[in-house]
Amino acid sequence: VEPLPAEQRKLLKWKMSTVTPNVVKHTIARSHFKVTKKNHDWLGCWGHHMKSPGFKAIREYQKLNHFPGSFQIGRKDRLWRNLSKMQARFGKREFNFFPQSFVLPQDIKLLKKAWEECGSKQKWIIKPPASARGIGIQVIHKWSQLPRRRPLLVQKYLHKPYLISGSKFDLRIYVYVTSYDPLRVYMFTDGLVRFASCKYSSSMKSLSNKFMHITNYSVNKNNSAYQPNSDDKACQGHKWALKALWQYLNAKGVDTTLIWEKIKDIVIKTIIASDPYVNSLVKMHVRCPYSCHELFGFDIMLDENLKPWVLEVNISPSLHSNSPLDVNVKGQMIRDLFNLAGFVLPQKDDVTPAGSASGSTSSLSAFVKAKSKLATELSSDEKVKRAYFLSQRFADQEFFSSVLDLLTPDDVRVLVEMEDEFCRKGEFERVFPSPSSSRYLRFFEQPRYLNLLLNQWEQKYYLNRQKGIPHCGFGARSTTPPITGSLFLL
Repeated sequence: VEPLPAEQRKLLKWKMSTVTPNVVKHTIARSHFKVTKKNHDWLGCWGHHMKSPGFKAIREYQKLNHFPGSFQIGRKDRLWRNLSKMQARFGKREFNFFPQSFVLPQDIKLLKKAWEECGSKQKWIIKPPASARGIGIQVIHKWSQLPRRRPLLVQKYLHKPYLISGSKFDLRIYVYVTSYDPLRVYMFTDGLVRFASCKYSSSMKSLSNKFMHITNYSVNKNNSAYQPNSDDKACQGHKWALKALWQYLNAKGVDTTLIWEKIKDIVIKTIIASDPYVNSLVKMHVRCPYSCHELFGFDIMLDENLKPWVLEVNISPSLHSNSPLDVNVKGQMIRDLFNLAGFVLPQKDDVTPAGSASGSTSSLSAFVKAKSKLATELSSDEKVKRAYFLSQRFADQEFFSSVLDLLTPDDVRVLVEMEDEFCRKGEFERVFPSPSSSRYLRFFEQPRYLNLLLNQWEQKYYLNRQKGIPHCGFGARSTTPPITGSLFLL
């Protein structure tokens, strides 16, 4: 990879946060970014989630690792509310991958009814709705054990998990969303497998043993019986790499491809559940959609039938690397993520303090100008085309495929962006859009033209992407400034 010219390297500024993990700091340092404490000249930041109005301060060339409104799946209570809404609308056949859940105090009467129907042998797991690292989690079976503090999430306990060497475990799946409109979702092909450090028992007497029932590393590392594992290829100790688990299960004759497909299905549907909230807040508070991207940590458990269940979604998944195994998995994931992020270089004149003369009169970089203008200022022909296809929700595939017959300039811009991004995916797999993801379009609360466009493109050209390039007139690439993502390969 050739280094950027010195003048452009000066623009590589990164804003550190108190929560920026070391794996991010090391990747940034290797990529020739310099740390800045100023608010106006940074290109990237890995920091806290913030209240939605705070996103208004982010400039068009800056990129923060969150979307406004992503807490709608990142908070446990909001996640279950939104998935329950989807289940009520589309049925259990499509949305039956999360345990029955109740948010207290609102659902206390519903919980009492379900509790009585299930009988005394049913176990329940209780969680504070906004906690992390296993804090405040308990497994109970008596109504009298229910804590008085509120709010509280109460779920049916998945009491028949798939066991390995007698222990339960969960999977940490890394999901990266580069855009919400159009929706583009990637899953990293490796991840972590976190084991409980005490062999599992379904006995009621064992419910207070957190090392048996809770899989969080931050809980189990405090057990004297906890066995670390530093080898990402080895199936040993209480933490494995996801790829090692797949090898282990394959050797037992398990169809791990099918499990992965089911996990992809869960991920896509869960992200779609957050779509109406995130998109409305992005339109309200974000100057340019380029400025937001987000890494989610999905916690998935496999039951005795190897069916995956979503336990929770983390909007700031831990990137602490306590062993060579963590470094190998998370380090590669972050390198590939920053390549996918596709940081762009602004024009030098754009990077000025707010309110300065040059800042107020300068034009944005070619990329940002095109992205901001085209995303908001569609021609009348483009508006007519969008309205036409969105008005035909129940048309057949032949009709929808015709969206590619005559591409508008904005169609081309979005397709170029998608194809450029796809070329930088590394070990991430794009799961939406994909050749088979059109089936998910009906789950969106509001149909989105760009989702239709990208899904049709994927269906037509996924086997031969080069074939689509002349059809699309990809000469539009020349308007895009250098992408610094390739620097992260160092």
